[in-house]
Amino acid sequence: MAEPGMEFQLIFGLALAIFILIFLVVKTKVHAVVALVIAASIAGLIGGMMPSDVVSSITTGFGKTLSTIGLVIGFGVMMGRVLEVSGAAEKMAYTLVRWLGEKKEEWALVITGYIVSIPIFCDSAFVILTPLVKALARSTGKSILTLGICLAGGLMLTHHAVPPTPGPLGVAGIYNVDIGLMIFWGVVFTIPGTFVIVAYARRMGPRIEKMIEKDTGEDIGAAYRAFKVAADERDKELPSLLLSTAPLILPIVLIFLNTIATLIVKASGDPTLAGSVPVQIASFIGNPVIAVGIGLLVAVYTLLPKTPRNDAIKYMEQGVESAGIILLVTGAGGALGAVLRDSGAGDVIGQSVAGLPIPAILIPFVIASLVRLIQGSGTVAMITGASISAPILAAMPDVNMVFAAQAASIGSMVFGYFNDSYFWVINRMLGVKYAKHQMLVWSVPTTLAWASALVMLLICNALFG
Repeated sequence: MAEPGMEFQLIFGLALAIFILIFLVVKTKVHAVVALVIAASIAGLIGGMMPSDVVSSITTGFGKTLSTIGLVIGFGVMMGRVLEVSGAAEKMAYTLVRWLGEKKEEWALVITGYIVSIPIFCDSAFVILTPLVKALARSTGKSILTLGICLAGGLMLTHHAVPPTPGPLGVAGIYNVDIGLMIFWGVVFTIPGTFVIVAYARRMGPRIEKMIEKDTGEDIGAAYRAFKVAADERDKELPSLLLSTAPLILPIVLIFLNTIATLIVKASGDPTLAGSVPVQIASFIGNPVIAVGIGLLVAVYTLLPKTPRNDAIKYMEQGVESAGIILLVTGAGGALGAVLRDSGAGDVIGQSVAGLPIPAILIPFVIASLVRLIQGSGTVAMITGASISAPILAAMPDVNMVFAAQAASIGSMVFGYFNDSYFWVINRMLGVKYAKHQMLVWSVPTTLAWASALVMLLICNALFG
């Protein structure tokens, strides 16, 4: 137990570091990666660490975090780019619409978004699939905003909670939790959000359109009803459903096989079972790095069979370019967490928080929610929430770390607005121009989904945590 004076110093150092982190990200030209390293340095130095130890902790924490998750993020975004350029994402969307039939277009779009956003970034996926939204609005007469909110909401839910999306992957790496369990619980916690999104979109989409027409005199629905797109003809140009879904489904199945094998070994109580050939095979091919790598190879050789080698490599490199900053933010978040652990701040705060009348699982949720509101980026919010809370929760008994990781991820959903790039993509693509209407289109449904996921998290934590 640290001395009282030292406890104050550690807590003050962390508080000052968080304040400076938020200030740098929101008010200056300093990038979040640099801000995280500066915050880690301040927390360590004020917390009493030697300068050389602070640097060592930062570099070790950065490397350790990326050693568990860096390749998975890299392979995942490469795969996402292949699914994007090959038309596989569109194929999944058209197929779901056809399967679900008429009068269920909202569900077709929310499910499409829910699946497609696992390998593809929200912004890109929404741009790719907006023509489908427009076509459905034209052919069914339904509100363009109803359909657009459903697609955007489905994309948002898995983007924030279900690996191999890069943000949740980074959080899993910081908490060092099983990726298969992270996927499973991410789905469990976000499924209620699909119902919330669809209910809100159906009720409010037409009302917002009428509000826009009343306030601005512009009928945005009319423009889309005149939109022409030969969906059936486009569908013929796309790869088959099997080829489109295989690169996404295969890694998830392999990861789950590894998770199940691990659980069987633990349940058996026989440590020699871990050395058996089937368990070893499952452990290898079900490791997220190998599983997502296999998915990438399947995507390249089945979805781009006639694409020249240089073009295929260019597509994958474009994916890596988009992931570079996420890798850096994830690593920098891991560096901050390492400093908090090594300085002892995590233990001190954990002991203090343990006595508070709130579930420990809410600590990462609250931090991620606040950071999201302040600076806008969901990825930065969840990584920051995980980095600060992981060493705190490690000092507390009986905390389900998978649920804690999901709490950080879920917290980052709250109230997407002007400082969130996805907010602008959605509203620009749907033609919504004024702040009041824009927040009704996106800020409100994200907050409703955030609340529904929190309720599900608390219920599951009470039953299984």
